[in-house]
Amino acid sequence: MSPAAKAGAAAKTGAAAEATGAPSSAFSAEERAAMKEHAAEVKKARGRQSAADKAAGDLADTVAKIESFEEPDRSIARRLHALVAETAPELAPKLWYGMPSYARDGKVVLFFKDRKKFGSRYATLGFEETAALDDGAMWVTSVALTEPGEDDWARIGELVRKAAG
Repeated sequence: MSPAAKAGAAAKTGAAAEATGAPSSAFSAEERAAMKEHAAEVKKARGRQSAADKAAGDLADTVAKIESFEEPDRSIARRLHALVAETAPELAPKLWYGMPSYARDGKVVLFFKDRKKFGSRYATLGFEETAALDDGAMWVTSVALTEPGEDDWARIGELVRKAAG
């Protein structure tokens, strides 16, 4: 099959998937960018010699990422970062797919996704499987954040404390 024919077949397959609602096998540009960020994070971490260098570098990378966010996500991420440091100091900051995250023993417990990351209308506080949030047959795995008030921050603090175990 010629390259032009292959391209045409691929375009038809993508159009057919869109028309039928079937998932496309291609990643979005944002997803590809996140995977590239993750690969760069892993490569950078491997270059750090000692555990202290790694921890300091991860903290600096996390703070730099937070500072790169647009408002109001920057303020939300700053406050979340301070809250995690205060209520769950055992969680180590690090970047995870280009998002500030907090890990225990190298495994992500929670993360912050700014609204620009995937073109969302809200930022997200997400929890991975290592978060100790299990509560019966159903529990929270993410929370949408627009501009949290004080009551919201109190609830976020409870979730972080519980997630950290």
